[in-house]
Amino acid sequence: MRKRMRTTAAAVVAVALSAALAAPAVAAGPGADRSGDTGDHRATARAVRAEVKSGVPGVTLRAEDRRGTWTTTAGVGNLRTERPRSPHDRYRVGSITKTFVATVLLQLEAEGKLSLDDTVDAWLPGLVTGNGHDGTRITLRQLLNHTSGVYNYTADEDFGRTYFLKEGFLEHRYDTLAPEGLVRIAMTHEPDFAPGDGWNYSNTNYVLAGMVIEKATGRPYGEEVRRRVLAPLRLTATSVPGTRTGVPGPHSRAYAKLTRDGSGPVHDVTRLNPSIAASAGEMISDSKDLNRFYRALLGGRLLPEAQLNEMTDTVPVDETHGYGLGLMSTELSCGVTVWGHGGGIHGSTSEAVTTRNGRHSLAFNYNGDWAGNSQAVIDAEYCGD
Repeated sequence: MRKRMRTTAAAVVAVALSAALAAPAVAAGPGADRSGDTGDHRATARAVRAEVKSGVPGVTLRAEDRRGTWTTTAGVGNLRTERPRSPHDRYRVGSITKTFVATVLLQLEAEGKLSLDDTVDAWLPGLVTGNGHDGTRITLRQLLNHTSGVYNYTADEDFGRTYFLKEGFLEHRYDTLAPEGLVRIAMTHEPDFAPGDGWNYSNTNYVLAGMVIEKATGRPYGEEVRRRVLAPLRLTATSVPGTRTGVPGPHSRAYAKLTRDGSGPVHDVTRLNPSIAASAGEMISDSKDLNRFYRALLGGRLLPEAQLNEMTDTVPVDETHGYGLGLMSTELSCGVTVWGHGGGIHGSTSEAVTTRNGRHSLAFNYNGDWAGNSQAVIDAEYCGD
């Protein structure tokens, strides 16, 4: 569950990390363009078409650089009617939600309402305890950079059978789950390691982060995201759905196999209750809004310099990836480094990245969760042939 495994439906739906995690970096050769501005998008267009040939139902993608905006689509948004995907599609963004949550917490730190060195127990007393978990030893910073050791609730076997696989999902897709209940599932397991002694991706960290936002502000985390990020940036296609089961506005259907090995028939999973993901991965957006958000974030429009520096201070994940505070750095095959996040939830796989200066951004979505290689698309856009 540490990395997204596209052939395992449970791991994809577990709102896991960017697919870029598995890709090795290759040293840039002489004269390599480290700006990531390749001059055209032909390689990206070919990579998108290859994703559909590999089994992805459809792709929608938007790139923005100094030359302007470029969009492309491939495949279908509806397998029954064969309606194509649209550049204006909204979609569930899964773990990209984490960057929004981290941004709000860092804003609260800048305002003096909390410190990232506060313990979880100081804000949520008695919640993180049991089987070796101890919220008095875990800081908010460790939640945001996944060094807390808190067990990932979506890795729980019973939870996976109930909400990720066919029989359980079809029966429980509209269940409402409380954040406290998700944390309690994690507490039935031992922690992955002592706080600060390792790195492991855990959705429980960001469920807790959303709860801290509510405790610190007196308002649900989604309301704070809307007030502090969506409204100022006019991200009109982005929403925090809560328990709303549909996707508002223009969208394609979302498809999943709902099996462990990605085999079997395709199921339409467009409608579901996203409280299964809560503040770890429930949000909805489109490619235009995601590009605008990451450009604004990396460009310093949402955070003071001190907090942006904290956000981009990464811990190593592997040789080519680092994880900051809700933000991941990825060194591509040509030596270019991009910043952003990926996200997966039932029937939807998304990526959003930008260069550190915010001048070249990319966001795209697959309306299926069992096939594809999003790393190849990112590499094509920033490295070309």
